[in-house]
Amino acid sequence: MGAVSEAIVREYFELHGFLVRQQRKYIAQTRREDEEVDFFVLNPRARPDNSALPFVLTPLELPRITRAVVVVKGWHTETFSPAVMTHAPEIFRFVEPKVFQHAAKTFGGDGSLTKILVAPALPQDEQARERSITFLREKGIDAVIPFRTMLAELVNQIETNRNYQKSDLLQIIRILKNYDFFKSPQLELFKTPRKPRRRTDKPQEQQASS
Repeated sequence: MGAVSEAIVREYFELHGFLVRQQRKYIAQTRREDEEVDFFVLNPRARPDNSALPFVLTPLELPRITRAVVVVKGWHTETFSPAVMTHAPEIFRFVEPKVFQHAAKTFGGDGSLTKILVAPALPQDEQARERSITFLREKGIDAVIPFRTMLAELVNQIETNRNYQKSDLLQIIRILKNYDFFKSPQLELFKTPRKPRRRTDKPQEQQASS
């Protein structure tokens, strides 16, 4: 699952013009895998400004990011609630000073690095969501991108008349999209709700004879 999750993240950033460098293609034996940064991303066409980035990023904010370290947590059965994060401290090891400084040195160059966490989902409840965001900020995370955002963008951008043979992930999305396995969010949003069927206490035989 880790490789699939990382493939989604890579394709998403490359789709938006980022240069993506993977930190490693192996699992180190001398340290925990969760201590490592998964990707370094560089936006050669960045348009940074002085306004604050929203914590939960959408594709609209990506042009404002110049350089970032990205950690991927593909726990697709979990919501990142404060309770879950409290019992999983390994999530935040990459922002610890020693680990982050090593990552920044590996990246090279000057300039600040945005610390991005790619996570399954934040809570739907507004108060629980705000608690999760506060918790993540206090740990040193700059921004979060939900997997749902990434997948929705990939599905939206893939064209069925193109052959993505150099990417298994994009090719699978293209095939599924070609056979209508993805429903348009716009169509679903404005779809007329089906009227409930009228019920009657009479058996069908009595209805037919009446």
